[in-house]
Amino acid sequence: MIRSRALGVVAVVAALAYAAIQGHFPGLLPTQPGQPVPTVSQPPANSVDTRAARFGVPREAIHTLDLIFAGGPFPYRQDGTTFQNRERLLPQKPLGFYREYTIETPGSSTRGARRWVTGGDPPEVFYYTDDHYRSFRQIEVRP
Repeated sequence: MIRSRALGVVAVVAALAYAAIQGHFPGLLPTQPGQPVPTVSQPPANSVDTRAARFGVPREAIHTLDLIFAGGPFPYRQDGTTFQNRERLLPQKPLGFYREYTIETPGSSTRGARRWVTGGDPPEVFYYTDDHYRSFRQIEVRP
């Protein structure tokens, strides 16, 4: 049983290799001798997807970060207003130290629950929440 399965796998691999050599899968192998094999390019280190993955946040959060660093304009009038830290989940700082910014939520008719809360002016510390201030993660962000 194992031997016949192994022979079947070898036959499939051989058939696929033959089809690739014959040109049935364009781009898989070079079409002319000496032509380089195509490679998959990596996104730039500062792309939205790369930064979202590095910070562990949604793509929309990166758009909001870019707006914060640019000084706006922001889509919501509450963006950039003082975050009062009523929940006392962030380190205690003087009133006005923290600012909040909305992270758009696709499909939501409201501002949603996702926010950046920054500390300092210019921002020196960044907190991400996706549950409307019930929890925060500090994110190391550099412009």
